[in-house]
Amino acid sequence: MNTSDVIHNSGIEFGTSGARGLVIDFTHSTTVAFTLAFLIHLKKEFVFKEVALAIDNRPSSFGIAKFCASAIISMGMTPIYYGVIPTPALACKAMAENMPAIMITGSHIPFDRNGMKFYRPDGEITKKDEMEIISTSINFDISLFKLPNLTSSPAAKNYYIDRYIRLFPKNFLAGKHIGIYEHSSAGRDIYADLLSMLGAKVTSFGRSDEFVPIDTEAVSQNDRDQAKIWSHDYELDAIFSTDGDGDRPLVADEAGNWLRGDILGLISAIELGIEALSVPISCNTAIESTGKFTEVYRTRIGSPYVIEAFQDLSKKHNNIAGFEANGGFLLGSDVSFGGHTISALPTRDAVLPLLMLFSATKTSCISSLVRALPERYTFSDRIKNFERSNSVILLNYIRSNASLFIHELGMVAKVINIDVTDGLRLTLDNSDIIHLRPSGNAPELRCYAESDAVWKAEYLVTSVLKFLSEK
Repeated sequence: MNTSDVIHNSGIEFGTSGARGLVIDFTHSTTVAFTLAFLIHLKKEFVFKEVALAIDNRPSSFGIAKFCASAIISMGMTPIYYGVIPTPALACKAMAENMPAIMITGSHIPFDRNGMKFYRPDGEITKKDEMEIISTSINFDISLFKLPNLTSSPAAKNYYIDRYIRLFPKNFLAGKHIGIYEHSSAGRDIYADLLSMLGAKVTSFGRSDEFVPIDTEAVSQNDRDQAKIWSHDYELDAIFSTDGDGDRPLVADEAGNWLRGDILGLISAIELGIEALSVPISCNTAIESTGKFTEVYRTRIGSPYVIEAFQDLSKKHNNIAGFEANGGFLLGSDVSFGGHTISALPTRDAVLPLLMLFSATKTSCISSLVRALPERYTFSDRIKNFERSNSVILLNYIRSNASLFIHELGMVAKVINIDVTDGLRLTLDNSDIIHLRPSGNAPELRCYAESDAVWKAEYLVTSVLKFLSEK
């Protein structure tokens, strides 16, 4: 077998973050091919003898991790297995130990799928690294790759908790009652401990024995309703949750209203004193409107693109960061905060923005912080089981007939700008924005909207998706 041939014929493809595909396609040979190609590529630039491994709570993840471990061992290296932990916890520990890492996770994508996220010793891989991985060619005999036993170490979990505990006094969250929506999040056994150590009263709920693919950009109506019930019944100051692998936060205010991820990121960046930001094109334009940042660099959607922009920003600014509409916060440089230094973590993280949110609230409540921002509101949802090829055809048609598309939606506004940085983003003369793009991780068509009222943003998304579903 040849790594390049196996990868190209596997049905597994790199998406917005990591290689994703159907569980049945993550065979022993396919997983070995990706792992060998990744490590061979890194050996051109780094010296290492250990490779960090961790997984999410998907039933298929542990088996895929063993496939990875067999490839690591075949190269004379040692797999260091950290068990079920959040992706940023794995990345943080691996960077501290100067070793590469592989996270087995499908994040928020459907149950029948999974994925692999790859990390260099200095952080998440870039799109250039992805191209190197899929083009690396080496022959291997899968019959020689024996599956090892894996025993998990708590070292990465403990290191991740300590990263944030040392930033604040023990009573930092005293008087706060925080709910943890556990579902099947990889960090569900970490968050309550961490927040309790900082003085919060913690109530956990919603734990699931079956994997639940929570998407922080498309929160279900049931989860929206349930959050309000939890907030009322438990008298909470906030609810915290994440997606499946713990790198995208989901935070609700004291009334149970889920914050949009880019609003959470914006508040966090302001509190951290960030000078320059790298954010995807889909993020709220309130970022620029605040006037809090020297530079805001807009990218395509996906953490590798956000990270690539750090290279340019770091040449001009000291404190740099990025975040996405899904809430994941990427720290692009070391940052001083409260007399301590927070080391760079150039991958999505869910815990840092939560803690910065509470630091920003001080004696106020979360909703008051949100109300103080420029009045621009976003919403997003998607059509499931919508093949990428169909999305491409549809978007090409709309791009050529943008005015007709808006008219067919029953709108009187005119299109004043078309942006194709990632998908198709239409800006109207009433300042509304409609953005369509195929998901990079699953067969879905995503729709984002921005307006000057919450109901309007939701209405735009609902109307567009209903219209397209009926075409």
